[in-house]
Amino acid sequence: MRHSDSTGSRSGRQGASPGSPLPRRAFLTALGAAAAATAAVTGPSPAAAATAAPYTLLSRRDWGADETLRFATDGRELWPPEYHPVQTLIVHHTADGSTDPDPAARVRAIYREEAVGADDYGDIGYNYLIDENGRVYEGRWSGTDGTPAHDAAGRLVTGAHVQGYNSGNVGIALLGTLTDRPASAAARATLVQLLAELAERHSIDPLGKVAYRNPVSGAGRVAPAIGGHRHWASTDCPGSLYTAMPSIREEVAALMAG
Repeated sequence: MRHSDSTGSRSGRQGASPGSPLPRRAFLTALGAAAAATAAVTGPSPAAAATAAPYTLLSRRDWGADETLRFATDGRELWPPEYHPVQTLIVHHTADGSTDPDPAARVRAIYREEAVGADDYGDIGYNYLIDENGRVYEGRWSGTDGTPAHDAAGRLVTGAHVQGYNSGNVGIALLGTLTDRPASAAARATLVQLLAELAERHSIDPLGKVAYRNPVSGAGRVAPAIGGHRHWASTDCPGSLYTAMPSIREEVAALMAG
């Protein structure tokens, strides 16, 4: 489902109850303030109204990540983090098949499968996950000196979500299988807001394309700056979100414009 960059290294491989969720961590406080100010003066458009609401971001500690899974019995970190500047943003659905009503438990199950299960990556491969209620979950461990998914210099920790093109690619996954149904309104609204924050932070044109170049392997590809997994590989992922990408990009651009 998610694979490594073709580098010959492990750099792209892919049950406690969660604690109290942290308040939303905005990458760009000014972005949210600008959107709120615009809404107060003119009234929000339908898209802006859907994306201006704050969301909750749960850290790895909040959703109950067992950090011991990232280490071998001798204490060696199975998948040491690597960091690169962000070039593009990719949307996924997890298609995990779980019927567990607790989304944090589903995130823990995905983490275990990818860290020490069949995938055996040493960690979860996505940088962020979003549940049906619009809550964001911190994915791949990125250290303690930056914001989720980033180091202190603002570089992205390499995940494992699109084979050969992981380095510098942000992987955002919506929980569930969306091949025969749309994302929930709450999940989609949060997706748009998170994409807008990341695009603003990393100077990405949400309506543009990018000539991606893998900084590790040198592999290149021209793709939408904000796209779905299917833009990068032969896959059903991200389900119905693939055909929704044009409107999602428009909503992201509208939110960024304030």
